Amino acid sequence: MTLKKVVFFILICLTLSCQAQLNLVKSLSGITKNSKTPVSNAEITDGLKSSLNVGIEKAVGKLGIENGFFNDAVLKLMLPPEAKPITNSIKLVPGGQDLVNKTILSMNRTAEDAVKEATPIFKNAILHMSFQDAVSILYGKENAATEYLRQNTYAELKAAFAPKVKVSLSKPLVANVSTSQTWNLLCTNYNGVANSSVGKFSRMKPVTVNLENYVTEKALDALFIKIAEQEKAIRTNPAERVTTLLQNVFGKLDKK
Repeated sequence: MTLKKVVFFILICLTLSCQAQLNLVKSLSGITKNSKTPVSNAEITDGLKSSLNVGIEKAVGKLGIENGFFNDAVLKLMLPPEAKPITNSIKLVPGGQDLVNKTILSMNRTAEDAVKEATPIFKNAILHMSFQDAVSILYGKENAATEYLRQNTYAELKAAFAPKVKVSLSKPLVANVSTSQTWNLLCTNYNGVANSSVGKFSRMKPVTVNLENYVTEKALDALFIKIAEQEKAIRTNPAERVTTLLQNVFGKLDKK
């Protein structure tokens, strides 16, 4: 059962009355009039876990490839906001525009390289999901699955992800040059101008940014955006019912 099917099932639940929801829970928990196969609480939970695992693998898979970030108009990493003075004064920085372009490409390559590390952390959180968690997701908000993962994985993801990002920042991912090298060169060139008499006269301020934190947070935000996009798409496109459980549930709902 994919994440798409689970999220659409959530939407269906939210449209039902309280009594209809209770009836649906009963139909999932045992044999119903139209179903020959009893479905236990454990099977419901295991099915949800399995679907979330598949959904996570797809989300990570879309981002963890070359241009997964860079070619995404929404998720593409740009220079940190703190680096705006650099772009504002780019003509004063030797080779500035070229360095900016290389830094942006390199940051996105870093995110694409590091994002794969999220999969086992997500799966660990899913592994420990209880039946109560599953029910909360089923009857929760339209982004309940995404919010569950965010609440139960973000702190661990950030703690485990940051070292991976740090390693990726040091990898020569673009033209045998690492993101850290390109960023440091860009900042060094800019700060050299900013700290000069010309820079001080122009009121240029030196730029100091923790690139590791910036890339880590942007990459994690992108993961949850991808999951939320998938969740939203499923709610509006109930096309697939590939498991017996989904066929039974949607078959009953179709008749209501």
